[in-house]
Amino acid sequence: MSAATTEQTQPESDRAHMRAALALARRGLGTVWPNPAVGCVIVKDRRVVGRGWTQPGGRPHAETEALAMAGRDAAGATVYVTLEPCAHHGKTPPCAEALISAGVIRVVVAVEDPDSRVAGKGLDTLRRAGIVVTTGVLETEAADLNAGFFQRVTVGRPLVTLKLASTLDGRIATHSGESRWITGDVARTAAHLLRAETDVIMVGSGTALHDNPDLTCRLPGLMERSPVRVVVDGRLRLPLTSRLVASASENPTWVLTLEGGDPARREAFEDAGVDIVEVAPGPDGAIDLSLGLEALAESGVTRVLVEGGAHLAAALLRADLVDRLVWFRAPALMGGDGLAAAVSFGIDHLAQMPRFQRIDVHPVGGDIMETYSRL
Repeated sequence: MSAATTEQTQPESDRAHMRAALALARRGLGTVWPNPAVGCVIVKDRRVVGRGWTQPGGRPHAETEALAMAGRDAAGATVYVTLEPCAHHGKTPPCAEALISAGVIRVVVAVEDPDSRVAGKGLDTLRRAGIVVTTGVLETEAADLNAGFFQRVTVGRPLVTLKLASTLDGRIATHSGESRWITGDVARTAAHLLRAETDVIMVGSGTALHDNPDLTCRLPGLMERSPVRVVVDGRLRLPLTSRLVASASENPTWVLTLEGGDPARREAFEDAGVDIVEVAPGPDGAIDLSLGLEALAESGVTRVLVEGGAHLAAALLRADLVDRLVWFRAPALMGGDGLAAAVSFGIDHLAQMPRFQRIDVHPVGGDIMETYSRL
């Protein structure tokens, strides 16, 4: 028999162990796509006997890792897992069957898996085996952690987070283009942590041309977690000598470009190790960003971090494709001479503005980091 709990009726011990499982799951963000990032904790006689999280590339799964650590102690234990255990046969056996074979007596699940191959089948498999199943423990937190995976399998595009670093009046650079550094060291460290937890980092061709960035995670110990770099470059303007192209063999680099571009230019990029993704144009003749994001989802991408620039930000906002904002604000003012975080994108009336709900705010050194979710 299953039990769905509300926040008010969830035992604190269940919540505590699920919080630990969620912390483990977060370790997989940015490294496990196209799979979800899952955490698992196994408890027996009030003692944690197993713990695991989804490994790079999506396998082994969290439950497999935790069961391996628990060994024989898994028999008679309670399992806390942040996402419904899989029930389908893929490259690995179903986790639901592994839990049954291990002899666990109770499974606490944070949220059901929306993937049609699972979608309640894992829970049903456990129940039919006589295992007590409890669902809904820290469900909101678990759904938020895997929002990118959920969106890819239900909507067909990845979660898009627009990251901005600006003055208090929303300026990202001086009129001459100087932008390093508006925010301080602590804020930049937080921004690199965001990179470490995302699948793809995206910039427009203007930013790539002006800044010649690396777009890697440069934090000690996390440099191997640099995301795939994606440049939105409709006409393949990116120089072959740019850092992004020069390092494509070491750090995966994709270019979203318009269909029917110069074949010789495309071949030169591919010879340098860059993957070219052709996308149909929208009504304005530019890349249809909705189709571009769908193409990324088809490649397994679940989370996209957009870091620039003002034209790409405006295009995504205009198309209603921004799911979250992460805004770093420096305690400084620049005035109308500075460059805005987004260029004009066709707002004539207040009702047309994209609106967001602030879900977090905290200081990062002398700056402020705000996180918003689309309403």
